[in-house]
Amino acid sequence: MTASRRLLTTLLVPAIGLLAACGHDEAELARAEREPVRVTVTTVERVTGPASVQVRGVVQPARRSTVSTRVSGPVISLSAAAGDRVRRGDPLLEIQPEAAEGQLSQTQGALAQAQAALALAERNHSRYRALHAEGAVSDAELDMATMQLDQARGAVRQAEGAVQSASTVADEAVVRAPFDARVVRRLVELGDLAAPGRPLVEVESLAAREIWLAVRAADMSRIATGQRLEVRIDSRPDFGVVPGVVTEIEPSADPATHTFTVKVRLEGVDIASGLTGRAAIAGETSDRLVVPSSAVHRRGGLELVVVRAEDGTSRTRAVTTGATLAGERVEILSGVAEGESVVVDAPAPPPEGTPLEVAS
Repeated sequence: MTASRRLLTTLLVPAIGLLAACGHDEAELARAEREPVRVTVTTVERVTGPASVQVRGVVQPARRSTVSTRVSGPVISLSAAAGDRVRRGDPLLEIQPEAAEGQLSQTQGALAQAQAALALAERNHSRYRALHAEGAVSDAELDMATMQLDQARGAVRQAEGAVQSASTVADEAVVRAPFDARVVRRLVELGDLAAPGRPLVEVESLAAREIWLAVRAADMSRIATGQRLEVRIDSRPDFGVVPGVVTEIEPSADPATHTFTVKVRLEGVDIASGLTGRAAIAGETSDRLVVPSSAVHRRGGLELVVVRAEDGTSRTRAVTTGATLAGERVEILSGVAEGESVVVDAPAPPPEGTPLEVAS
């Protein structure tokens, strides 16, 4: 090494040490200048008890119907839109009635013809019976007159049935709500052609809501009809815990998901159908670490817990959570240890190393 290089090294080493010392002092100074944050803390606990198994499902109406009609023709008026509440028998829409009324007129005309034929058959039968009594006609001729009378009576009954059926169909030109309901969607507009069997309006009952849970076969032994469950709606945390009662358990599994459908009636809430939710059922007994749910912060797909270290400053830890337990507690699978102090009321994790002052 040349003399100039030795001189440069001699000068740089103390300078680098001085800069490092300055940086360390600045970090310590910044930490010291942070204002302490007043927080409430609790201890990570170990509890023993049955694990809570979360089962998920979708909210369904207690009754749903897609209304159609037997009348063919264009839609000429609309009486209800999506979201409207209707009573049983209220009109939903009207179909041009001419075709149905024409069919009714045809059946009424056929009935009149059948009634006239019956009157003639009755008179002929009376005459043949009188002549038979006098021996003027044979038994075969009387039997023929009797058969014609029976045929005429059958034709009248057939025509009466056709009139009744056509009259019922004509009444369906005005499509009405089958029960007290909310209109979910209207499937036709003015001028659309209605046809027998074509869906026109979809409605769902207002009386009650259910959540249909998908339960694994391994958990079916823990559920019974009449059992009460606590249900939470994913997109409506403001509802809190919604009480529910198991009303029906389907005996066969879905071949695609290999799960059983359990229907739970929800009580005291009006929830839109189609929302997802979950219910908790008791699982196997085991030991687990738990913290209050308010101690867990969710940021960008991570679950974080603020720990108060032994020196009184904050340490933010990434944790893995498990099931939600009773009493607004959540199971912690990794990230903290039993006995550590965690912050439960911070709106967000404070900067690392922030002094934490415990509220008394």
